[in-house]
Amino acid sequence: MKKLAIIGCGGIGNYHMGHFLQFTDIVELAGFCDIIPERAEEFQKRAGSGKAYTDYKVMLDEVKPDMVFICVPPFCHGEIEFDLIERGIHFFVEKPLALDLDLARQIRKAAAAKDLITASGFQCRYSNLVEPNKEFVKNNQVVFVEASRMGGIPGQYWWKKKFLSGGQAVEQTIHQFDIIRYMLGDPEEVFTYGATGYISNEECPGYNTDDLSTTVVKFKSGVLGVISTGCYSKSGNCFDSKITFSTRDKRAELKILGTLKIYGEKPAAPAADAGGFVIKGDGAVSAAGEAIVYKQEGDAGVLCDRTFIEAVISGDGSKIRSPYEDAFKSVAFTMACNESMATGKPVKVELI
Repeated sequence: MKKLAIIGCGGIGNYHMGHFLQFTDIVELAGFCDIIPERAEEFQKRAGSGKAYTDYKVMLDEVKPDMVFICVPPFCHGEIEFDLIERGIHFFVEKPLALDLDLARQIRKAAAAKDLITASGFQCRYSNLVEPNKEFVKNNQVVFVEASRMGGIPGQYWWKKKFLSGGQAVEQTIHQFDIIRYMLGDPEEVFTYGATGYISNEECPGYNTDDLSTTVVKFKSGVLGVISTGCYSKSGNCFDSKITFSTRDKRAELKILGTLKIYGEKPAAPAADAGGFVIKGDGAVSAAGEAIVYKQEGDAGVLCDRTFIEAVISGDGSKIRSPYEDAFKSVAFTMACNESMATGKPVKVELI
């Protein structure tokens, strides 16, 4: 049986650990590492197997795992990946892959040279909402995409400092950027405005990132898009976060890992006044008709993690939907937004 180890037993590590406990029929949970020993020890107790460590290099030397899940903060990437590559260990790395694209390129190249199986934590690609969404995009000419993610400030100390987290677009809303790219293909250019001043240092001591950003995107296909994200929210009432894929006569509204609603594919029922207006001819008419609704089923992360584990067991990584090489492009997409915010200029997305 192949051996699995994890580096980082904090919040996102705990998310994956909940999945691992469902896979003990196919993989041995052999090593758990965290700089806070109690965290690693708690994982070992939950697994009922393996050993806890505070030094990942010692763990790699003693356990000799076949695969490792890297669940560390964004600023901690680099040395861990190169040590795994040197040892020929397959790895799953949480997003974002790194905060330096040159570093991510080096990791990408080194992993490919060793023919390692890799994956990244874009679990939204494994949602049961993905296939009907992709079918909608395939069968209809999308003209415009609009996306939003508005939330609050996560509790991790590093998140509120942009140089450690990358900011909200890079660390959180990358899921929206990624699923849009998965549906529509690669972006060509972005222009991003950032805004601050809504969240005070009294409210969040040490806070140093963008409260809000809005990005205009030009895709290689010609589709235009707007993606906005903010951490200024005190309530879910502040905004209805979703992705809208708009065609000339239909739309699909995706709430990631929630629902997919497709409007325009059911016959329109007569309505005196329906919500939402579209332009037709020389006037505005109300959009009518019911939506086709798909709902999220289960935890997409379970399938995401199991797919990687099964790939390592079989030696075939073809079913992994977001290997390192592809995940790099989504990181590059969001990092281009940061560059645009910093320079005040449009930025070409460096996908290679």
